[in-house]
Amino acid sequence: MFEAPPDPPPIIGRATIIDGDTLEIRGQRIRLWGIDAPESRQTCTRAGETYRCGQAAANALAGMIDQKTVTCAPRGRPDRYRRIVAWCTITTRPAEDLRLTIDLGAKMVEDGQALDWPRYSGGAYARAEQEAQRERRGMWAGEFQTPWEWRAR
Repeated sequence: MFEAPPDPPPIIGRATIIDGDTLEIRGQRIRLWGIDAPESRQTCTRAGETYRCGQAAANALAGMIDQKTVTCAPRGRPDRYRRIVAWCTITTRPAEDLRLTIDLGAKMVEDGQALDWPRYSGGAYARAEQEAQRERRGMWAGEFQTPWEWRAR
């Protein structure tokens, strides 16, 4: 009888931000599952002005994580850059008796700093993306090229 291999253990620790969808915990590069953020060198426009939306996405992720502990649950195989692909969360305490777990990928999409990547997510973050677009948050406040199109050129 075939037994599926056990799920790899979560990766937990303080994170360093590499870009808007990649972080590092204890020397392990981790790609946030299901989203695609603008590349570090990518620019977008807002109100007729060009800005570094890739840098803005990285800064948004860094601000969200701050010094919090990140928990990443690996999903599937590593990507083509040998990064671990994982669903990552942080836990906050907005009130003394309340703990809130935040899905980093969902929050980045909700804030307009990344896009749902349906090729990999199956549309898991499509509603968050629609809300960001409707509210003109982040990249949706101007014009941009999808990160996957930007990389292809």
